[in-house]
Amino acid sequence: MSKISELAIIEDGAKIGENVEIGAFCHVSSEATIGDGTTIAQGACIYGKTTIGKNNRIFSHAVIGSIPQDLKFNGEDVELIIGDDNTIREFTLFNPGTKGGGGKTIVGNHNLFMAYVHLGHDVIIGNHCILANAATLAGHVELGDYVVIGGMTPIHQFIHIGDYAMIGGASALAQDVPPFCMAEGNRANLRGLNLTGLRRHLEREDINALKSAYRELFESGKPLKESASELLESTKNHYVNDLCNFVLKTKRGIPFERKNI
Repeated sequence: MSKISELAIIEDGAKIGENVEIGAFCHVSSEATIGDGTTIAQGACIYGKTTIGKNNRIFSHAVIGSIPQDLKFNGEDVELIIGDDNTIREFTLFNPGTKGGGGKTIVGNHNLFMAYVHLGHDVIIGNHCILANAATLAGHVELGDYVVIGGMTPIHQFIHIGDYAMIGGASALAQDVPPFCMAEGNRANLRGLNLTGLRRHLEREDINALKSAYRELFESGKPLKESASELLESTKNHYVNDLCNFVLKTKRGIPFERKNI
């Protein structure tokens, strides 16, 4: 049975699952769907066409689904979709999509969003990501799985960050970061592989293959996409394949210090 405070405002039409808790002074819009087992703490607001999955924890004064911070937005039918088992801490702000970006902001499962995190319009977040306090994602940013973003870090619009990547705190990122890599600084540059994260999830053989690929791609001095194409032809490791394909498909470029041969 759900537990909803008498001081919460639940608009007619809202769909509330089983065993949901909604605290005092919360606001839930008529178009919202709240999944089973989700808790929404006092003062949080769920606006617009927002779908929230199961067993999420939304803390005080989070603002979820308010209209995009985009001057081109003109009241179109857009939405925010959040998966299961996410933790969304105090004073976070999640915006829905826009017509120009497909109309949807999508958040996966098992993510942690610390206080004051902002997800801009049309953002896509994978699974098992951690965004530390005041990490700020502009519109159209895409994160893979197991990405870590340090605190006070802004991410430029249309950036793509691959699986298992890590961005250091107080960085400013303006280009794509390949999977398995670590970047930091203002403007952020690659600093190597995210070895701590990789050791938690990958076998040593795969990590060694990625180390070799990283040296070939970013430290050999050869043209980046040429190196990536050559590695794709020679490797059988699927993690290296993922790394090379990311490099070949990047639209904003990779931030690394190029060496002269």
